[in-house]
Amino acid sequence: MTVFIAGASRGIGREFARQYRADGERVVATARDEAGLQDLRELGCEAHRLDVTDAASVAGLGWRADGERVDIAILNAGVYGPHTDGLQAPSQEDFDLVMRTNVLGPMRLLQALQELLAPGARVVVLSSVMGSIGQRSGAAGWLYRASKAALNSVLKDASTVLGARGATCVAVHPGWVRTDMGGPGAALPVEQSVGDLRRLIARLGPEDNGRFYAHGGTPIPW
Repeated sequence: MTVFIAGASRGIGREFARQYRADGERVVATARDEAGLQDLRELGCEAHRLDVTDAASVAGLGWRADGERVDIAILNAGVYGPHTDGLQAPSQEDFDLVMRTNVLGPMRLLQALQELLAPGARVVVLSSVMGSIGQRSGAAGWLYRASKAALNSVLKDASTVLGARGATCVAVHPGWVRTDMGGPGAALPVEQSVGDLRRLIARLGPEDNGRFYAHGGTPIPW
């Protein structure tokens, strides 16, 4: 089985790479810098430099021309942006960075991946319960919330196209995870979150296409 992980240099992405490699799976993983690439190589991954905010970088993934067939694609790259509590408008710079990373990046990757997916492939985007409009109860981090709501829309559209080709596409909420983004006070260790997500991914079928799930498998309203 070939697992492709975009954004695997740290946190949830790196833990996906570590766990899949520990189980003997072939992992093709990306990072933005040489330190991240070297770390992935030491885990046994095939590592490729990728910046999802750069169209040329996405288009230039060397492995795309080698007849790859991806069984699981995990689009993990993301940023939080400014920590806000109310309706503080983001700067243009912050808006561009968050939206380019969390929304435009996955759109580019989905386009690049669509011809590389194996029959019955599973495509997973790392979203957040903060992107759920149906469960909104506050406005903290509203730029991040907006980006994840937009990502959910992108995933839903992708599911209609890729689902017709036999793929199963889902958005997932990993929980509040102890990573650089989640912070040391987060509820879940990264090993548990990724273990839960891997079990969820393993049991996905066509009936799950276009759905949004928490790491434990509970459906989340859009």
